[in-house]
Amino acid sequence: MSRTRTALLAAMALVAGAAGTAYAAVPGDVGAAAVPCTVDYQVQNQWDTGFTAAVTVTNLGSAKSSWQLKWSYAGNQRVTSGWNAKVTQSGANVTAVNESYNGTLATGGSASFGFQGTYSGSNAIPATFTLDGVTCNVDDGGPADPDPTDPPGPGNRVDNPYSGAKVYVNPEWSANAAAEPGGSRIANQPTGVWLDRTAAINGANGKMGLRSHLDEALRQKGSGELVFQVVIYNLPGRDCAALASNGELGPTEIDKYKTQYIDPIAKILADPKYASLRIVTTVEIDSLPNLVTNVSPRATVTPNCDVMKANGNYVKGVGYALNKLGDVPNVYNYVDAGHHGWLGWDDNFGASAQVFKQAATAEGATVADVHGFIANTANYSALKENNFSINQTVAGKSVRESKWVSWNRYVDELSYAQALRQELVSLGFDSKIGMLIDTSRNGWGGTARPTGPGATTSVDTYVDGGRYDRRFNTGNWCNQKGAGLGERPKAAPESGIDAYVWMKPPGESDGASKVIDNDEGKGFDRMCDPTYTGNPRNDNNMSGALPDAPVSGHWFSAQFQELMRNAYPPLS
Repeated sequence: MSRTRTALLAAMALVAGAAGTAYAAVPGDVGAAAVPCTVDYQVQNQWDTGFTAAVTVTNLGSAKSSWQLKWSYAGNQRVTSGWNAKVTQSGANVTAVNESYNGTLATGGSASFGFQGTYSGSNAIPATFTLDGVTCNVDDGGPADPDPTDPPGPGNRVDNPYSGAKVYVNPEWSANAAAEPGGSRIANQPTGVWLDRTAAINGANGKMGLRSHLDEALRQKGSGELVFQVVIYNLPGRDCAALASNGELGPTEIDKYKTQYIDPIAKILADPKYASLRIVTTVEIDSLPNLVTNVSPRATVTPNCDVMKANGNYVKGVGYALNKLGDVPNVYNYVDAGHHGWLGWDDNFGASAQVFKQAATAEGATVADVHGFIANTANYSALKENNFSINQTVAGKSVRESKWVSWNRYVDELSYAQALRQELVSLGFDSKIGMLIDTSRNGWGGTARPTGPGATTSVDTYVDGGRYDRRFNTGNWCNQKGAGLGERPKAAPESGIDAYVWMKPPGESDGASKVIDNDEGKGFDRMCDPTYTGNPRNDNNMSGALPDAPVSGHWFSAQFQELMRNAYPPLS
């Protein structure tokens, strides 16, 4: 990993017109001594007469309780609407004022907002920004001071741990897969090892513990390189919005999480015996996004999530895990980043990235402890939707207006992951961070897979007839009927993507279809009940869940058979 250092004044670039491309307001070192503030201005999407932009302002001066950012356009750009800030325009001059919930800017703190606008001709990036009257992005030209948030040198880590390496095949999952009719076709695929409770560290109910898995990984490694994938998943008050995967720790048990869960894991991973392995962690799925989408004043507020936001234990727990695990030279931390159908909307996207940054700098962690992020963990969102895009208009309406897309900015996981990576880099994460995409159950093949777009009668017939993802709604997450195995695990498949992975072992249940007593602290969520008619988080659609499912993490033969049947690419 490297850092960029410059002593330039606010040098600006012109927008070349490629939608989705980020343009930094200054390619400088935000840690330079004389810089009072920095602004990152990105044109996220651009079409013939309009564009959307994302802006992040970082305060490097004294802490603020409110802020006002100003700039002027050289062309005829006009702001038409904004989010996460009050954005107004008078002539060429634009003013963005904080909302009530994001007015606080600590020293080193950042705020992000976005807006939509129109233009004709060129769409030049503004040359100067001022924060509360002070010009940003100005360096005095002298030597830059070291920035303590910049990542250190690579140490023992490689840029992409999956490149040139085999990936660990969990023998317990492999045995379950091989025992199924036809399962031998995929029983040799690598999957994640889930530590979903403290007892799993040493092994529970006859299952292998972490050391047993690592010893087996050394055996599989031989003389080459091998990636071992482990899911860190036991936060206090875990999964505040989904009862099927509630954990063993109560909302306030952060100390127990640290000392009885993370510390023992870190100690095992740091054993010199395992120093030759490339250990990839997926850190706490479905936690941080809940702090954005399922808390007050959102319509989808869940009281348990309000509790976790108030006590800060999700942020503290993730920060502590990143700090402790990041101290192990051969560990590569990837933070869970939800999926496009959760965080792809304008009011979720930037806010979630901010929360990720907050957690990555909590409890002694720094952005250097984050090697990347993972999207679609244990979810079903399609990797690529080839039959429609948000830039299309059908029957006089944008694809974004369709009921399925519902104004989301992204329609699939690849576009979402690549855009989120760009957003995170703009917030100070290393420019070399990579993304993982869980493709274990997002193939959506079989006879239901469309070969082209739907009828152009309406935007809904066009999108619904062409979409690969056959769920009732992207908010459906439990044991989805009709799903199939997706792309097989693969290193460096696309720009910015470190790997496609099967972090969720196919065939392991998302949750029970009905109440089942268990000693694992896992509850019953109606989203796993096939008769459930839904809630605001899935626009009150049917759950789409398969019947007769066991407790989360337990083997679900019927689902495994369906995943193989609907695999895309198909199984041979």
